[in-house]
Amino acid sequence: MFYPEPWYNPEWLPGDTNGVDLYLPLLIIAALATIGLWFWFGKNATLVPSRRQSLGELLVGFIRDSISRPTMGAKGDSFVPFLTMLFTFILAMNLTGLIPGMLPVNSSIAFPAMLAGVVFVARWYLAFKYQGGWHYFKGQVFPPGVPPLLYLMVSPIKFFSVFIVYPLTHTLRLFATMFAGSLVLAVFAYGGNYMLNLGAEPVLTGLSAALAGVALLAFTGFILFELLIMVIQAFIFTLLTSLYFSQSVEEAH
Repeated sequence: MFYPEPWYNPEWLPGDTNGVDLYLPLLIIAALATIGLWFWFGKNATLVPSRRQSLGELLVGFIRDSISRPTMGAKGDSFVPFLTMLFTFILAMNLTGLIPGMLPVNSSIAFPAMLAGVVFVARWYLAFKYQGGWHYFKGQVFPPGVPPLLYLMVSPIKFFSVFIVYPLTHTLRLFATMFAGSLVLAVFAYGGNYMLNLGAEPVLTGLSAALAGVALLAFTGFILFELLIMVIQAFIFTLLTSLYFSQSVEEAH
């Protein structure tokens, strides 16, 4: 289920590469949906906003007031467009899992890793721009106020955290949640179908129908819960991105 057969797998790709499979068209759908949504929000924008324009402004204001300003202050306003687009794109990638028979794009670790990689590169670009590369590196790996001898223990841990742990956890948090949610939905869906046996004796048929009905109710309830989780995970990924950017834009004290 989570590793669909590739539709096109050219010979020049590495052996462990899946080529073009189900995830790619879902990614394209999510990207087009994100672009289309913001074109729709901004179409025929006026000084007095329409209801459609107000929805877009409400979302932008939510990202600004809940993510960028609490983490970066007024400096964060210039990052609001990027953070808003990131949030809506991740949410669209998550919502593909609600299409019948489809999977969330982020249930494949390659896509959260790609997003985390973009954030990691952007973080260091901003660090070079605002603080200077060596100054930022020194502040991250050799934090001020630490006794010199403790650097022998602290600096390797900080180096490992900055270059390995932060990008890895940024990836795994989104991937693991989407993967687990899809797995639970699959268990309820396939379990209900497996338990339904209309060809058995009347008593067993009624029992199997009741159990299948319970599985269906659980499946429906968990879809609503999973929808909430999809929004929360998009928010958390964007919030962590803003926190990383804040460390690059302004030196920690």
